[in-house]
Amino acid sequence: MRKIRVLIAKPGLDGHDRGAKVIARALRDAGMEVIYTGLRKTPEQIVNAALQEDVDVIGLSLLSGAHMAIVPRVMELLRQHGMTDVVVLVGGIIPPMDIEKLKQIGVDEVFVPGSSLETIIAFIRQRVAEKRKHLLTSPPQVSPPQTTQP
Repeated sequence: MRKIRVLIAKPGLDGHDRGAKVIARALRDAGMEVIYTGLRKTPEQIVNAALQEDVDVIGLSLLSGAHMAIVPRVMELLRQHGMTDVVVLVGGIIPPMDIEKLKQIGVDEVFVPGSSLETIIAFIRQRVAEKRKHLLTSPPQVSPPQTTQP
């Protein structure tokens, strides 16, 4: 089985990336392939990179307070590209009242400051294993035949 591929992204105007780099290094040290997009990426750039890199996980690091604008757009773009099997994680300064809202739109988990690296790594391994198992046991999605009207 291939290594877990994780895209770490810093969307929006936030220029603080130390936490994202710490997470990226920890995931790499745990045996995962990590792609770091760098700072100030748009949701479109993030989803396009995830599509091109064929990632299992997208980690969004947000400290700017723009999570309720950026994350829904990322989730919408993932759905549009048929990437609903990608695990989406959000980390950073996220108010408790927004965590459930993010999960309701499809975010798998939100990690706030103080979350242990071991907890994040274990969550990723478990969730990716669940999604891979589901993909292996689900019947293939077949589109109905197109009919043409004369």
